[in-house]
Amino acid sequence: MSSGFTKAMARNIFYGGAVFCFLLFLGLAFDTHQVLPKRDNREGLTDSAIRGKRIWETHDCIGCHTLLGEGAYFAPELGNVYARRGPDFIKAWIKAQPTHVPGRRQMPQFNFTDQQLDDLVEFLKYTNGINTNHWPPNIEG
Repeated sequence: MSSGFTKAMARNIFYGGAVFCFLLFLGLAFDTHQVLPKRDNREGLTDSAIRGKRIWETHDCIGCHTLLGEGAYFAPELGNVYARRGPDFIKAWIKAQPTHVPGRRQMPQFNFTDQQLDDLVEFLKYTNGINTNHWPPNIEG
């Protein structure tokens, strides 16, 4: 037997590693499909929350805010803002924008109707109810 590293040995290591990684991928994918339905928040998905998501998307809120860790990091994380601040604060904050505080990032005034604000708050309530496995680790996002 040769004491060096042969092409056959390298090939076997490659194929063995590829098969191992593929099986690991399948196992993790199977586990994900088993776990995610248990963490779903479909009972919180109301028509109002769906309309709120449409408002979120059409006004490009994710262009500034993050939601469950996804989006831009210009403005605060809003995945748990419902639990942190509550519905009345969220509505008042959106209505009061921009605050014109010097040196502070400003949110534009969207002139939402009361129904649109209720729908947006309902969407944020829905996202707050998603089991994110304790993410983000900081309650303030």
